[in-house]
Amino acid sequence: MNNKFRNELNVLLCGDPGTSKSQLLQYVHKVAPRGIYTSGKGSSAVGLTAYITRDPETHDLVLESGALVLSDRGICCIDEFDKMSQAARSILHEVMEQQTVSIAKAGIICQLNARTSILAAANPIESRYNPKRPVTENIDLPPTLLSRFDLIYLVLDLPNKQLDRTLAQHLVSLYYKEEDRQPKPTDFIDQKTFQEYVAYCRTNYHPKLTDEAGEELVKAYTEMRGLGRNRGRKIITATPRNLESLIRLSEALARLKQKNIVTRADVKEAVRLQAAATHRAATDPRTGEIDMGMLQTGVGFQERERQSTFVKLVMIVLDECNDLAMKISKLMQLVNGKLPLDTDPMNSQEMNDVISALEKDDVVRCDNKQADDPVIRLLQK
Repeated sequence: MNNKFRNELNVLLCGDPGTSKSQLLQYVHKVAPRGIYTSGKGSSAVGLTAYITRDPETHDLVLESGALVLSDRGICCIDEFDKMSQAARSILHEVMEQQTVSIAKAGIICQLNARTSILAAANPIESRYNPKRPVTENIDLPPTLLSRFDLIYLVLDLPNKQLDRTLAQHLVSLYYKEEDRQPKPTDFIDQKTFQEYVAYCRTNYHPKLTDEAGEELVKAYTEMRGLGRNRGRKIITATPRNLESLIRLSEALARLKQKNIVTRADVKEAVRLQAAATHRAATDPRTGEIDMGMLQTGVGFQERERQSTFVKLVMIVLDECNDLAMKISKLMQLVNGKLPLDTDPMNSQEMNDVISALEKDDVVRCDNKQADDPVIRLLQK
């Protein structure tokens, strides 16, 4: 096992309520050889990392491990991931990338191992996933945290007659008496056997990349990067983190098959999994194109281009104005008048974003911000 690189996978489940995300997390926690289950709403930064307490006998300060440290070499299942506090989220950045937890409390300075996989479940902001909006506008999570997940699955509640019937039959069967239930199928692995199988694979198999697997990884990554260039735009359709995710997925698939080498078939399956999960989540519903920039920065290519256009038009309008000051309502009206007919007009939120960007560059100043219609002043002309 190569300890220089992260081996564990981080997976995020996001979707509509009632799609069994919590049930899936609880089952994974049960079959994992070592793991912790916690809720993001009831977990603090101290509870996730470590806390300081006094020993009842010696009265010395001691360090007690939190959920992430206790799940070292295992998995940490976090439900209600979107409802975590900002302090708890900041802890996860180091854990998900560096696999460590740094502590500096009460004179105790140390770095603890947290080599754990994180399986998280999050609900949309409006309690219902809106397919017309990108994933960054549906989940209340910072892009820096979203980009650290190897797989992001959208678990949506879509009407399907056959699936609805199967689910209804299963739920109704849970209320039967034990003697009235139909015998369980025997072609499934029981929970204890599956748990032992997972533990055995993790302990005894440490796959290495072969030459053909390396060539397939390079080919898959370059093809994903080429999707943005082929359209004549500078859209980021893959990042080095995606390549690292493919390597971890390929190794995990080989380990599941009890192999010590990664083959071309494992890489192809890893590419399929990433396309079915993360690429689907990173697809901009307004253009239908994969844009990893949304997960990296929270802003897609189309939004960046649109904001850049608005910045140029605002500067043109202010330069053409004889007075150095202008009200926002009038400025927005003049900008919309210069837009092409097939372009959606600028809204007030977009205008505020443009003004904020220009204020950071010391180009304009906003006076009377508390007023209903503030005044924009050009600082240099």
